[in-house]
Amino acid sequence: MVSTVIVLWSVIPLLCPGPRPRNAAATRTAILDAARERFAAESYDDVGMRDIARDVGVDAALISRYFGSKDDLFLAALDSCGDGSALMSGEKSDFGRCVAHEIVFEPKKAEKLKGMSIMLRSIGSAKAADMVQTTCTARFFGPLEDWLSGPDATVRARLLAGFIMGMSVSRELGGGSFNIEPAECEAMRDRLAPILQSLIDG
Repeated sequence: MVSTVIVLWSVIPLLCPGPRPRNAAATRTAILDAARERFAAESYDDVGMRDIARDVGVDAALISRYFGSKDDLFLAALDSCGDGSALMSGEKSDFGRCVAHEIVFEPKKAEKLKGMSIMLRSIGSAKAADMVQTTCTARFFGPLEDWLSGPDATVRARLLAGFIMGMSVSRELGGGSFNIEPAECEAMRDRLAPILQSLIDG
């Protein structure tokens, strides 16, 4: 009789499982991924916490517990796309050639594309645009200006970012390429390289 009771108690949890323990780190990552997708596809004002919660399959209150407000989640999604530090990791003397080649020929990383989409979508919202501007100044333009140093570092940093983002957007509008012949791509890279390098050299 005792052995029968023990067996029953061991089987009941299998027959009537309760809520599975949630992996906090995995859930946080899933929420962040869903938020990044939403903010990259829709304007900040059109994205709701319940939309993101529904995408992940959790309660909206859980998102608030992990990230706080919608603003905090937006900033976390933006931060997760990278800060552009890779641009400043190589030799300054080789910057123009390397970055021009990457812009024209190298496939774009998904994180960078998401970050670019989030920034472009933010233009329609004064609140989001302000957050993007503040974040970019602190995490990208400030470090880039320090790395460039010299005269007009602030102006050169803005021009450099404008060239890189503009060329990247142009490439994506062409379906991930500039939709031109290989020889023309090489000519584009060769013309772009000295332009970028001139902003590095001052």
